[in-house]
Amino acid sequence: MACARIDTEHTHTTNAFSTCKSMDSAQGVASLTRPQFMRSGVGVVDVELRVEKGGARQRVRLRGNKMACRSLTQIKDEDFAVVSEIVTHKQNHIPVIKGDFVSLPKHVQRFIAEKAEVMNPASIYICDGSQQECDELIAGALKRGMLVPLKAYEHNYLCRTDPRDVARVESKTWMITPEKYDSVCHTPEGVKPMMGQWMSPEQFGKELDDRFPGCMAGRTMFVIPYSMGPVGGPLSKIGIELTDSDYVVLCMRIMTRMGEPVLKELAKTNGEFVRCVHSVGVPRPEKVQVVNNWPCNPEKTMIAHRPAEREIWSFGSGYGGNSLLGKKCFALRIAMNIGYDEGWMAEHMLIMGVTGPDGHERFVAAAFPSACGKTNLAMLQPTIPGWRVRVIGDDIAWMKFGADGRLYAINPEAGFFGVAPGTSHKTNPMAMESFQKNSIFTNVAETANGEYFWEGLENEIKDPKVAMTNWLGQPWHIGDEGKAAHPNSRFTAPAGQCPIIHPDWEKPEGVPIEAIIFGGRRPEGVPLVFESRSWVHGIFVGACVKSEATAAAEHTGKQVMHDPMAMRPFMGYNFGRYMRHWMKLGQPPHKVPKIFHVNWFRQSADHKFLWPGYGDNIRVIDWILRRCAGETDIAEETPIGFVPKKGTINLDGLPHVDWDELMSIPKAYWLEDMVETKQFFENQVGSDLPPEIAKELEAQTERIKALH
Repeated sequence: MACARIDTEHTHTTNAFSTCKSMDSAQGVASLTRPQFMRSGVGVVDVELRVEKGGARQRVRLRGNKMACRSLTQIKDEDFAVVSEIVTHKQNHIPVIKGDFVSLPKHVQRFIAEKAEVMNPASIYICDGSQQECDELIAGALKRGMLVPLKAYEHNYLCRTDPRDVARVESKTWMITPEKYDSVCHTPEGVKPMMGQWMSPEQFGKELDDRFPGCMAGRTMFVIPYSMGPVGGPLSKIGIELTDSDYVVLCMRIMTRMGEPVLKELAKTNGEFVRCVHSVGVPRPEKVQVVNNWPCNPEKTMIAHRPAEREIWSFGSGYGGNSLLGKKCFALRIAMNIGYDEGWMAEHMLIMGVTGPDGHERFVAAAFPSACGKTNLAMLQPTIPGWRVRVIGDDIAWMKFGADGRLYAINPEAGFFGVAPGTSHKTNPMAMESFQKNSIFTNVAETANGEYFWEGLENEIKDPKVAMTNWLGQPWHIGDEGKAAHPNSRFTAPAGQCPIIHPDWEKPEGVPIEAIIFGGRRPEGVPLVFESRSWVHGIFVGACVKSEATAAAEHTGKQVMHDPMAMRPFMGYNFGRYMRHWMKLGQPPHKVPKIFHVNWFRQSADHKFLWPGYGDNIRVIDWILRRCAGETDIAEETPIGFVPKKGTINLDGLPHVDWDELMSIPKAYWLEDMVETKQFFENQVGSDLPPEIAKELEAQTERIKALH
């Protein structure tokens, strides 16, 4: 571990499981050789350290129990106190090249020490989040060729990944719990769960030890202290990520509150933190070809979560969703477990403030699957006069009922990690303004003029004939075959740069939510908007969310997939228990928001969108907020919920809208949908389905059957 004060006159046997490499004695400094590990009994390991002092050799023996999994070996409190009595600037003979290891809280020191011993980095770099640090890391990444400057902007950079490492990898993402059905539902034999994958702790230990020992050899281990939510806020949580990727450091600096303030908060409270371990999985000297200066190990990629231990392990991928562990891994999968224990919710939702012509602002949360328009809606530019939208967050919401009974939400993130293709001044001008400086672009194209480019910018580029380099690093022009940018290419931009960021976006206690909206890409059958009949029916509506697959994960094609609550890829525990958690939180004295479902993507028979979308979606939000305000005469009851009466949504200024087709509820389609939904619940939720949700399904099916 670290340097320790010892008595070199005797041979010691302690309970420490240490690999200390240099020791300070009362008489002077003693150097020692690499420790030798010897098995001296079942499950017991001795560590022999040969100490040289004044030409004489003496032995110090440190004795301890070796865990079955080396990667999870922990240092006990009493042992850590021994080995860290005196700490130098070196940790395990691994130089701490930046930061003060001694000043870190002891439990943080121990976390770093344990993992450094396993992963064997060449150096340790404790991040402080400063601009100087950012400049230093960017300079190194530019020199290596991992980043390319986009010279048309101020401090914007392009990164091209290995083409094999471009998206979240759901098939290699795991939950680790002793009891399988804490993580996944009781699915019938032979049915693969869609909402999460479970791995036993025993198998997990083997998988870890097949990957992590020595994985950072020759690389720097960066220590990233970060806060999800404003530092010190009542809903905020702290994480520490260890990574060997400077790309991760630079993106985490944008996406979280990172660095010295977090360490100060930890020192002040001596509080717990979520432990995050990430490695690209390519130790040096590299035995594989590194493409685009982007080391990765797709064959051994694994993203694993230990919810009870508040721990995340990620190996082999540098892509954001797999490596920025504060994002989906912490902010959803781990946070929803914390929320279950503490009585709050972690959801895949945007948060927006909407002000109408009356000057009254109300807040809305909305859950859509990835790449279905959360960012566009969060930054909506209303097309009708008198309306204003301001963004709190575009992807994740942590929500807790307050003392007044209302539901309050914070955005735990500090940046936007948005899908680039399709983003333009037409579709989302506020997002475009957010990343004009201090941003990182991943797998987009670069023009010869030093500008970014992706599909959707064809009508905005200054010179349509300009030469480009596509995301694969190949020459490209508009009109050439293939894509300029990868479909899941991303921008990473500071939220504070958004022109319509809400002044209360970092309010520690959050903002009160009046409506929760679910939605997805549904080309047919599902009306533009409907309101649930009750809180429990709203949970059922959320559980029925489906959407065409997107580029944000490894799925391809146009199949419509179930994505309950837009949380299918991010479930951190049994989905049946998750629905029961929602139902429990809906009990008095809690004042629950109304729940709605929207579908911007319904198409006509000739595959044209029936609704213009984008800024015109404010017309639907207007109706939703009027319903929240208690207007009863603007809705009519249908078998699936309450829909707008004809004429109650403002269509002024729009070209012809086929209202009847847009709002129709085809009986045959919905009966088939209910049969398919029942099958989905039976196969994917099984005996964990709450009886209340089963009753909602049965009742809705009967109402649809009664349709004329």
